[in-house]
Amino acid sequence: MKMQIRPFILAVLLAPGASFAAADTDTSGKAVDPVLERAAQASERKDWAGAQSVLKEGLARDPNNAEYHNLYAYNLRKGANPDMSLVFKHYNEALRIEPKHRGANEYLGEAYLMVGNLPKAKEQLAALDRICLLSCKEFSELKKSIADYETKRK
Repeated sequence: MKMQIRPFILAVLLAPGASFAAADTDTSGKAVDPVLERAAQASERKDWAGAQSVLKEGLARDPNNAEYHNLYAYNLRKGANPDMSLVFKHYNEALRIEPKHRGANEYLGEAYLMVGNLPKAKEQLAALDRICLLSCKEFSELKKSIADYETKRK
């Protein structure tokens, strides 16, 4: 009997993602990404440069992470004197990696509004309309941003 339990205990102890890693998960059970967590904390403080730094380091280690590209571009856009060519580069890279990334589609549309390109912003809204089955927060927010932009132009 003792010999049958030992392999089971060993398997549990060595299993990846065992309950010992619970401290590294959020309330939904998803693994917490320390880069995203630190970047979110900086963004909440409106420390755009701090968030950019964290995400730039994250991108150096994981250049194929769509969320890192998306949030890096977001924090660039929110910072002082954003380099819009860099903003567009990173949103487009996020969408190359994950074409249905709702956040990147929304934020890219908002970036287009920042440079006065309403038709391209509307293209992103149409992309979100295709991606979101019924409706989603990102579609609603970009639609509102476009409406606000059009109202201000009149």
